[in-house]
Parts: sequence; structure tokens; C-alpha cells
Amino acid sequence: MRFQTPLIRATLLRRYKRFLADCRLPDGREITAHVANPGSMLGLADPGMTVWLEPNDDPKKKLRFAWRLVEDARGALVGVDTGAANRILRPALQAGTVPCLEGYDTVRPEVRYDEGSRIDFLLSADGRPDAYVEVKSVTLSRAPGLAEFPDCVTARGTRHLGALARMVGQGHRAVMLYLVQRDDAERMALAADLDPAYAAAFDAARAAGVEALALGCAPGPEGIALSSPLPLVS
Repeated sequence: MRFQTPLIRATLLRRYKRFLADCRLPDGREITAHVANPGSMLGLADPGMTVWLEPNDDPKKKLRFAWRLVEDARGALVGVDTGAANRILRPALQAGTVPCLEGYDTVRPEVRYDEGSRIDFLLSADGRPDAYVEVKSVTLSRAPGLAEFPDCVTARGTRHLGALARMVGQGHRAVMLYLVQRDDAERMALAADLDPAYAAAFDAARAAGVEALALGCAPGPEGIALSSPLPLVS
């Protein structure tokens, strides 16, 4: 996935109301950028951090900048736009290059299922069970090389795991896919101390037959590319 316009390096002043961030541009101007991330962004939103902003001239948008990347305290480059995860994955799913998800003819995004919820991707092919793929963007890292999810309590994420388990019970395939938007990740684990309910729901979903997959990314100022699978560790 390539960014539509070149990113501008800036300094974070503060993040507030979840979706807003005040930043200082290299020329000294202070602007407000949109933050496409509803999570806590633990370890990624400290004042003074270097961030990368995408400018736009769309008259329909209230803010002229969007926060896309951040350099954390260890120097890792991290993609903070949770919505980017699906945009990164969709071409790879359509091309059949995502490990363990090859061989599907049809890739449909945002399909309704399970009492009004929407699955990120529904994969179909003749002679195979449908595959329901839920995608989560992973940004947290509290130890070198280890990415973690979630970065705060996520009741919505817990519900998604239950829905995936129900799809397995109906004879379908269900996959919980974690997209790690960090260039320093070597492995991934659940942050059970931050959300014990999510960790318990994950264990229950796995016991019910839900598959789990973690994929790495290579974020950069030009865009974010998929890299190799990452081991899930306990």
C-alpha cells in the first residue's frame, strides 16, 4: 500500500479526543491532524515523538493532515492508521499471496454476518468452505521484538472472536489475522494483562477451531508493505 501523497515529518505535541493530534511541522507551524486509531496507542503518543503526516487538499475533509507513522522510543517505525490494515491486505488476498489463505477465487470486504456484524473479508471458492477473516492492526510493543495485542480493553474485539467461533460451528472456516504494523517485530503475543477478557475469548475461539495468523509489515514514508508471518507466542 502506497500513500497517496508524500509524508511530512513532524513533531507530536499532544494527542487528544482519540482522533486528534496537534503537531509541529518543520517550518514551525502548528497544525491538527486526524488520528485514525481508536485505541490507546500505548507507547506511541508521547509528546516530542517524531511522526509522519500525510497532507491532503480534499475540500470534504475538515483536517488537512492525517497521522500515518510514528517513530517510537526505540526507533521503530510504526503504522498507526488502523484502517490501513485492510487496505494493505486486500490486494494480497486477491492475489492469493497471504500464507494459509491462498486459493480463493472471490474476496469480498465488509460482508454482513452474525446478527448485523461485518466481517473484514469473506473468501469463497467452489468446493471449499467460506473463510471468514477478521483483521486487527497491531502496534503495541513493550519488549524488544515482541508485538502485542490489544493495547487496551477491546469489548468489540472480544465480540468478534465469539462471532468467528460461531462461524466455525456453522461449518465455515474462520481466521483471526493480526497485522503487525511495526518494522521491528519478530514475534507476537496477546497482552493478557491489559485485557484478560480478550485473552480468554481468544483461547475459547481457538478451542472452537478458529485459526490465528500474524503477519509482519514494513512501514516506510512511501507506504506499508506486507512482510513474512510472525510466530504467535504465549
